[in-house]
Amino acid sequence: MKIAIITSGFLPVVDGVTVSGMYRLERLSRWGHQVLLFCPDYSSLESVYPNWRDYSGEILPNVRVVNLPSTPFMDLDFERNVGVKANPILRRELEAFQPDIIHVDEPERLFFGLFRIPGVKYARQHNIPCICFFRTNFLDYAEDYFPLPGWAIALIQFIIGSIFIWIYNAYDVTLVSSKVTHPKLIEMGIKNTQYVNLLGFDADKFSPDLREEGFWEKHYGLPEVDRRVKLIFLGRLTPDKGWEFTFKSLPALSQAIDLDKVAFLVAGDGSIRDEIADRVGKFTPHIHLLGRVSPEDIPALLANSDIHVTTSEKETRGLTVLEAFGSGIPVLAPNSGGVVENIENGKNGFIYTPQDSEDFTQKLKQLVESFDLRQAMGANGRKQVEQYSWDTTVQNLVEIWQQQIRDRHVD
Repeated sequence: MKIAIITSGFLPVVDGVTVSGMYRLERLSRWGHQVLLFCPDYSSLESVYPNWRDYSGEILPNVRVVNLPSTPFMDLDFERNVGVKANPILRRELEAFQPDIIHVDEPERLFFGLFRIPGVKYARQHNIPCICFFRTNFLDYAEDYFPLPGWAIALIQFIIGSIFIWIYNAYDVTLVSSKVTHPKLIEMGIKNTQYVNLLGFDADKFSPDLREEGFWEKHYGLPEVDRRVKLIFLGRLTPDKGWEFTFKSLPALSQAIDLDKVAFLVAGDGSIRDEIADRVGKFTPHIHLLGRVSPEDIPALLANSDIHVTTSEKETRGLTVLEAFGSGIPVLAPNSGGVVENIENGKNGFIYTPQDSEDFTQKLKQLVESFDLRQAMGANGRKQVEQYSWDTTVQNLVEIWQQQIRDRHVD
């Protein structure tokens, strides 16, 4: 099968979308499919990503990455989005490749760069299927990035939401990988949705067996961390990730928990990195910002932590939740968004009431103070991820592609 994938982001940018995209390509390459992947050009961010060329061109057998002309994305100094200059290149490459199907990740984000619905026109002209994957609910992020009155935010969400519905309904199918998000999309007015398990987990890479004595001193020069209960925050350091709630909860945390026994480990980078260091640092000196961590290093990082904490209320799904479970550590998360889909409250982690600092604090206190509870929850988490192998979830996607191709030939 010849598959053209148009995506809003790819490695070396590290987040759930880009990492899962790479796992997908690895399987497709191994199974003999031909893939042409389009993504933004990151050459202008070489000071941030000196290794960007590793993810351009022929990166795997039968897999070629084409970097499209790009522009800054939402004033983030580590992100890019495709621009209008990409359109003729996209068209030319598709004509040369002649795909059997086009798959588009986050088409709404791409639309606001290309100023057209990506892939649809070419697919219709050549009578091939064109499907998309709903990844991120950008509408929920408006209040995090636009300091406007509530009525103005609501108006923006209505206008942009109408555009989003139009974009997604232009595709043959809109795939969604969250049972929590799926009914919300139907309620929005997206009529072509299909739920399928597409979020994978690499059980061969994530394991509690990666835990080692003196890990933090040996690999990060932080011997004091090895002696403390380690809370790991993993992801982009941007306003939409719930950090304002974390800041608000720090006074209650400092009263309920002896923070001298806890290390705050923050893996990732973004626009509020300095603010996190400053505001958390006022309550504890034991905060360590690790910066961007290579995907290859994440398994050991998680296995040598004790609790994965996320305060983000706007995730479509939570890849880091599965990775934490695979590493044998519990998760603390808000009862909001797709992160809760795999958390069984009290069994493999805790779910707290959104924006409730007291509930958040009391549940974190239990985890910090009980080694046995963390161990039991970590063991239960390992059982939870067995159904999420990348082989299974990528095969689910391949079967959808193949069915779409068959249906088009029947038509």
